[in-house]
Amino acid sequence: MIIIWIDPWTTTIWYAVIKKEKNKIEILDYWVISTTPKASLKDKLSEIWDDLKKLFLKYKPDIWVVEKLFFTNNLKTWIDVAQVRGVIIYLLSINDIFICEYTPLELKKWICWNWKASKKQMQNAIKILFWLDEIPKPDDASDAMWLAYLWNNKKSF
Repeated sequence: MIIIWIDPWTTTIWYAVIKKEKNKIEILDYWVISTTPKASLKDKLSEIWDDLKKLFLKYKPDIWVVEKLFFTNNLKTWIDVAQVRGVIIYLLSINDIFICEYTPLELKKWICWNWKASKKQMQNAIKILFWLDEIPKPDDASDAMWLAYLWNNKKSF
C-alpha cells in the first residue's frame, strides 16, 4: 500500500510518500513542491496540478492524506489554500483515490499525546518512530511523516 501525505499551501506544499507492507512502514520519498513565489494564484494552481499529477503517476498511491485547514487570521491566505486543497481533492476524486483529512492539532495529540506539542517535539518523535539518524530536511517536510506512522498504528482511519 502506498500512502501520500500532503500539507497544502500556495507557495510550498510538503509531502511524504510511504510504503506499508504488513506491519512495516518505509519512507519512500519526502520533499517540498514549490511554486513560483510571485506568480498569480491561477498559475500556482496550474503548477501544483502538474506537480501532483507527476507525483501521482510516479507512485500510484492507494491513499492520500491531506491536512485540513484550520482557522487563520489571514482570510486571503486561508481562501487561497482552500483553492489549493480543491485542486488536490479534484485530482484524487477523478482518480478514485481514498482521501483522509486531519488537522494539525489531531496529529499532535496522536503523535505526542499533547495537542500543544511544539514543532521540535513532533520532529523528534518522527526521528524516533522511524529510526532516523536525524530530523528530515527541510524541517517542514518531516510534518508529512506524521500520518504515515498513524496510518500504520491507528485503526480509526
